[in-house]
Amino acid sequence: MKIKSVNLDQVAGFPSQFPNDNFEEIAFAGRSNVGKSSFINSFLDKKNLAKTSSKPGKTKTINFYKINDKFRLVDLPGYGYAKVSKTEKEKWNNLIHQYLYERENLKEVFLLVDIRHAPTKQDKEMYDWIIDSGFTGFVIATKYDKIPKTHLKKHIKEIMKTLNIDDEGLIFAYSSITSHNKNVLLEQVEVIVNS
Repeated sequence: MKIKSVNLDQVAGFPSQFPNDNFEEIAFAGRSNVGKSSFINSFLDKKNLAKTSSKPGKTKTINFYKINDKFRLVDLPGYGYAKVSKTEKEKWNNLIHQYLYERENLKEVFLLVDIRHAPTKQDKEMYDWIIDSGFTGFVIATKYDKIPKTHLKKHIKEIMKTLNIDDEGLIFAYSSITSHNKNVLLEQVEVIVNS
């Protein structure tokens, strides 16, 4: 699949701001600072489309990106960031919850995890929800450029064990620096959109 056009279609801080149409959506979930915004910029080949920060918790809204005027990629706020108020955390949780549980346009959810570390308890909870909700269970293991290539298998095995994944083909090691596995992921997105 070739990405011909990308537009930030909608920024939603409340469920009432979700786009009201029939475009299918593929969402990206992951904890704060896992590199979701960097992934989106790299994957869509747009340097500053999604705002990145070295500080966790930068994405506080659900951001809808329209691709090729055909479907949307959706950037969800990161979970697990401790340094926000309880009220703010509840607001994010409610926003994500309403999107994931009630969005009819949602076709697939990819979980992003940091390849350097074992998935957290919250990653496991999110992954279990993805599986229980009938989604495939794709995982994007970010920051692949930060580990020695010889350690890849070890890190993938750790992700598989922690998330209870049997099929290694569900996990994509990805680097936002080198765009490693970008074409494979583009093909996967195309399959999802066309199914």
